[in-house]
Amino acid sequence: MISCRRSYLHVDSASDLPRLETQHQAKAHIKKYITCTILAFFAAIAVSSAAPDKDAIMAKEKAAWQAFKDKNAADFKKVVDKDFRGVYAEGISDMEKELSDMKKWDMKSFTISDYTAFSDEKDVMVATYTVKVEGTFEGKDASGTYNAGSVWKMEKGTWMAIFHTNVKQEAAAK
Repeated sequence: MISCRRSYLHVDSASDLPRLETQHQAKAHIKKYITCTILAFFAAIAVSSAAPDKDAIMAKEKAAWQAFKDKNAADFKKVVDKDFRGVYAEGISDMEKELSDMKKWDMKSFTISDYTAFSDEKDVMVATYTVKVEGTFEGKDASGTYNAGSVWKMEKGTWMAIFHTNVKQEAAAK
C-alpha cells in the first residue's frame, strides 16, 4: 500500500532549525494560531465593553440636572451617591445640603454643552462641561453659564455621581 501523507518543512521558532512535520501537525499549529487570534479578539471586545461609556455618563448627568430642576429628591438620589460632595462658590456641600438647596432653586431651564468625559479606570469617569442655567436661587437671579465638572463611580453596577462642582463664568471685560 502506498501512503499519500504529505510533509511540510517547518521552522521551529525555539531552535530556528527546520524540521519536517506531517499535515496533521501543520493543521494543529494553524488551529492553535486561529484559537489565539480569536481569544485576543474577544478579550479586546471585553475590555472595550467594560470601559465607561461617555454617552451613558452624559445621560446620567442630564438626569441629575433634571431631577434637581424638578425638585425630585428620589430621582436625584438614584444618580447621586449618598456620600456625595460638591464644591461651589458658596461653600462645600453634601447630599443633605444639596437636597436643601434644591428646594431654594426655581430653575426654568438648563442646557449642557461642550461635554467631555475621560477615564483611566473602568469604574471611575471624570466629566467636564458648560451648562447654561435660567432660574433663581432664593428669589435672586442665578441665570448664567457655568463651568462644571463631575466625578462618577460605578457602585454595585450603577454609575453614581460622587463629586460635582460648578462656577459661574465671569462676563468678558469690555
